[in-house]
Amino acid sequence: MKTQGVCFVKRSLPYLLIVLGSFIYSIGLNAFIVGNQLAEGGFVGLSIVLLYKMSIPIGASFLILNIPVLILGWHFFGRKFIIKTMLGVVAVSIFTVLTQHLAEPVHDRLLAALYGGVICGAGLGIIFRSGGTTGGVDILARIVRHFFNHSMGRIMFASDVVVISLVALVINMETAMYSLVALFVSSRVIDFVIEGISASRAAMIISDHWNEIADRIHTEMGRGTTLFYGQGGYTGEAKQIVYCVVSRDEVVRLQQLVHEIDDRAFVVLNDVNDVLGEGFTR
Repeated sequence: MKTQGVCFVKRSLPYLLIVLGSFIYSIGLNAFIVGNQLAEGGFVGLSIVLLYKMSIPIGASFLILNIPVLILGWHFFGRKFIIKTMLGVVAVSIFTVLTQHLAEPVHDRLLAALYGGVICGAGLGIIFRSGGTTGGVDILARIVRHFFNHSMGRIMFASDVVVISLVALVINMETAMYSLVALFVSSRVIDFVIEGISASRAAMIISDHWNEIADRIHTEMGRGTTLFYGQGGYTGEAKQIVYCVVSRDEVVRLQQLVHEIDDRAFVVLNDVNDVLGEGFTR
């Protein structure tokens, strides 16, 4: 019985996080973006333009705009993909109505753009990390990629450019410029929420003393290694490459260890995210 309860919580958690992310996103949208006459990209941006020019509530127009896109998504990608997207669309539509009383202007629109970008980005990051989306351009981008093999990032960027250009034409250039600031901040925060702070480093070590280096990493640092077989591009000599992942506070010790064995070793360090496995996050 206990195992069933744990499994139910695990299955339910992504859906609860999508709802939470939608709530956070709606707060940022109303309190800072709409409250200060700014705009967003994608279908939300179109809904905001409709609000400013025709007084149509964001929740209603956003849901209506997404209905045909959700139908297309169901047709092309199936029920499993679209359920979480439908949840995100419906939750955002509802919460934008419930939080619209938060739309109060502040004295500095730049600060509003910055804070709006941070809060909206945090909400969207939670939604995306949980496997959901807010529909709209995301589904259209997937469909276009399905047929024409274009990059999703480019398609979504192009859609944001179109919406912000519309904002510049329909509202004014100043609003469009502040909105671009909010979009940029939001995109950075989304990346941060999805990828997290890089707490680990991956090392590739090329040395003739690879065996001793690997042994000391195992015994002195308690980390595992993987060996790659390579060949020197200039010399043509066979090379053994030691690959391992360590935490940030172990990087200096790893460098010292390698230097003690071979001060001519070639070491490459890279940031890595979401390391899964023994000694790291499971």
